[in-house]
Amino acid sequence: MTDQPIVGGQIHDDHPFATPSELRDPVRQFRGRMPAPVTIVTAGDGADRTGLTVSSLVVAEGAPGLAYCLLGPTTDLLDVIERTGRFVIHVCTTAHRPIADVFAGIRPSPGGLFHGLDVEHTPHGPRLPGFTTVASCTYLMGREESYSTLVVARIDTVEAGALDDPLLYYRGAYRRLGD
Repeated sequence: MTDQPIVGGQIHDDHPFATPSELRDPVRQFRGRMPAPVTIVTAGDGADRTGLTVSSLVVAEGAPGLAYCLLGPTTDLLDVIERTGRFVIHVCTTAHRPIADVFAGIRPSPGGLFHGLDVEHTPHGPRLPGFTTVASCTYLMGREESYSTLVVARIDTVEAGALDDPLLYYRGAYRRLGD
C-alpha cells in the first residue's frame, strides 16, 4: 500500500481543522490504522431507496455466510434496512471513488444519490451499475454497540467478479493497494 492518500492538489499537509493529536481518541486512532474495504450499501425501492458508503464491515464464512456492519443509528439506510429486511453490498474499486464520495455525503449530487445512475432494481434493493463484486443480504438483527448499530445479515447471493484495484479506507483517506 502506498503512504499517500488519493487526493487532488492540497494546500495544507494536514487538515487545518483536525483535532490535535494529543486530544484524539486512542481507540479511533487504533481503528484508523486498520485498512478497511470501501463499500456502498443500498436498500429500498423507488423513492424509498437509499445508500451509504460503509467501511466498518466484516464477512464471516459459513453456512450461511454472514455480513456484519456498523451503521449510524440515525441513518436513513438503517431505517430502510430495518423496514425492508434486505440490502445490497457493493465493493468499490478505485474507479468508484466519485460515487463512494456521493454516498458518503462528501460530494454533491443534485437530484439525489441515484441521479444519473442506471440502477437495477433487485429483490434486495438497488444494484448500482459498474460493480462486479456484490452481495445481496437479508437482515437478521441489529443491536446498539457503542455509537453505532451492529447490523447482522445473511448473505443470500454473491457475485465475486474481478477486483484488481480495490478502494481502501486508511487513516482518514481513500487508499489503493501497492504492488
